Amino acid sequence: MDEAGKGDYFGYLVVAAVLVDDETEKKLLAMGVKDSKRLTDYAVKSLGPKIAKMCPTEIVRISPEKYNKIYPRFASLNNMLAWGHSRVIENLVAKTGCMDVITDRFAEEELLMEYLMPNGKKASIVQRINGETDTAVAAASVVARYVFLRTLRLLGMEVGFVLPKGSTDVKSVAREILKKHGKDILSMVAKMHFKITREIGA
Repeated sequence: MDEAGKGDYFGYLVVAAVLVDDETEKKLLAMGVKDSKRLTDYAVKSLGPKIAKMCPTEIVRISPEKYNKIYPRFASLNNMLAWGHSRVIENLVAKTGCMDVITDRFAEEELLMEYLMPNGKKASIVQRINGETDTAVAAASVVARYVFLRTLRLLGMEVGFVLPKGSTDVKSVAREILKKHGKDILSMVAKMHFKITREIGA
């Protein structure tokens, strides 16, 4: 498992889980699959659909609109990530029966355990720092990033702006969206709890 979009002001929060066995691992490595942070967006867009077609995959997509509605309930991004990870574990274990789970560690180990559902509680879960060194986690990172990039583009088309990635060079676009469409539309494409929202006067 891995996630994408957690540090991006614009766009979805995506959590993906990918089932990899010995045979598919060889194929993924031959395809050039590695941590999505070490791949270009072009490579991610090419590899993402191929991985999803080759391997059983489970994805949780949280749109900015939904993210903004449920964030107060979770009170922190890590809590929301723990819920998203527990959901993809639950669904993929139910679908495949695979009980060995590896995830990139995003918070204290106990946090994920708090959110696990019945199937997840039966699984053997390993949380690793730099988990993307594992081929399965790397594949999940590519799928999550692919879904993030695709949905970011679609959101941008809806509001008539190219939405930038990350959280450093986004203020000018955020201000323009706010000026042209107002705060309600901004909240449909942006994670409003980021300090950027306050900084642009929204």
